[in-house]
Amino acid sequence: MRGFLAVLAVLSAFRAGTAEAGCSAGVVDLKNDRAQVRFNIELAVTPRERAKGLMFRTELPQRSGMLFVFDPPQPAVFWMKNTLIPLDIIFADRSGVVTRVHEGAIPGDETVIEGGDAVFAVLEVNAGQARRFAIGPGTVMRHEIFSKGPPIWPC
Repeated sequence: MRGFLAVLAVLSAFRAGTAEAGCSAGVVDLKNDRAQVRFNIELAVTPRERAKGLMFRTELPQRSGMLFVFDPPQPAVFWMKNTLIPLDIIFADRSGVVTRVHEGAIPGDETVIEGGDAVFAVLEVNAGQARRFAIGPGTVMRHEIFSKGPPIWPC
């Protein structure tokens, strides 16, 4: 019985540690006063990676996305040319605070989606996820890319 309790304690500590494990390159966490969610992500940092984004993909697993990084922060605009799946596009500043959300971007639409003048990161996820998790202006993102600035939610 004593050995069982020791194993249980170790597993509980491990589980608690992984729930608040901080940052890793492959995930981004978002939280607000109504929800907290983790997305598995791919990073798009270079101009070539950002230009391609999620184009030509026919699916995106649930709770997955792509995190675009603009360093230094700059005006950012997106469109859905050659993008085959509907997306929510979430714009954030240098500290990880969401500044704008565009819900339900339409596949193939070439209408420009403006993110603002000082965009540092953009998270694209399946359409409907922003509404599902109440992601809007003021929601906070956590990822290691925000560690160079004054992150609101540090790793």
